[in-house]
Amino acid sequence: MLKNLLPILLLGVWGAVKGQIPLVYNQENTGRHFEKPVMPEPDKLPVIRELPDALEGVKDFGDWERRRNVIGAQIQHYGIGVKPEIKPEQLKATLSENVLTVEVTVNGQTLTLTSEIKYPATPPTDGELYALMIGTSGIALPVNLFADRPIATMVFHEKQVNDYGQWGKHHERGEHNFDRLYPELTANGAYSEWAWGLSRLIDGLQLLGPEVTHIDTNRIGVTGCSYAGKMALYCGAFDERIALTIAQEPGGGGAAAWRASHESMKNVESLDKTDYHWFLESQREYFHGDSVYRLPYDQHELCAMICPRALLLLGNPDYEWLADESILVSAQAAKKVWERFGIADRMDCSIVGGHPHCQLPESQWPLVQSFIDKFLLLK
Repeated sequence: MLKNLLPILLLGVWGAVKGQIPLVYNQENTGRHFEKPVMPEPDKLPVIRELPDALEGVKDFGDWERRRNVIGAQIQHYGIGVKPEIKPEQLKATLSENVLTVEVTVNGQTLTLTSEIKYPATPPTDGELYALMIGTSGIALPVNLFADRPIATMVFHEKQVNDYGQWGKHHERGEHNFDRLYPELTANGAYSEWAWGLSRLIDGLQLLGPEVTHIDTNRIGVTGCSYAGKMALYCGAFDERIALTIAQEPGGGGAAAWRASHESMKNVESLDKTDYHWFLESQREYFHGDSVYRLPYDQHELCAMICPRALLLLGNPDYEWLADESILVSAQAAKKVWERFGIADRMDCSIVGGHPHCQLPESQWPLVQSFIDKFLLLK
């Protein structure tokens, strides 16, 4: 099978053949060449009561990359902070005893990332490569979903980049490992820094190549639950090398639309009531209360940034704080992007109750399995 896919890999995308819309890309951001849009001061932004149009100015798929980069620039500027780019010469990677080590050196400072790649007992057929699922802070999906499948797994240990955690001791802004490399970005929220870190692991895999890793970097997935579900969503949105994003119970600040949560009368994770270690403090300063309607984007556009790649959102309505009603609003708005390009089967949202937080019920297993099989194993 791999031999048959070689022409596609040489084109730089998976699926870019015979006019098909790609399933994944081999670059972190194929639209990095676009000029950054002008960012008005927050008090100069117009009031937008309804969800902003994710497809503004998009006539066909050829327009999407530019629009996607406008959305990404807005999210970084007003919401999470800058995800910086790196140069190839700033990165080194090794693989020893299945432990991937990536060293990133910027401004004379080095940050080291490590993660063990766990290869399954089931080998790929005919000498093919393994797909890879990366868990942000861990993989909450049942192991049964990966059993007897040629999918390797690894964990992105986010505290190697930014050691903020909801429990226990942690550093504050300006004191994280990331801040040693980028002292000008100490105002960043954790989600921009964590997305940066996971991308460096993918850099390492690409640098080493399949001969060393036995990983097909065109078949990488990312998943996480709760605050790590948000993390998975930001990682998938800001790295086009990720073929499948599964955000499990991501709550507010993840998939849930800020506007919808603000209008809810329930106790949900809204823009005013979230953990601001994750976001720019200025987001709360400028967009609290009814000022949320001046935010030029909303979280459905974060989800839409993953298009044309695959996205699966999983919710749990038993936990009011997760704002699943707002996630549904966001998912319905985001899916219009996939629908516009005729690839609606690449995005779905499933909200099912009756189970503990981050413990996927068996009723959702078939849907999750179908996304894993289709977008990681290409069945």
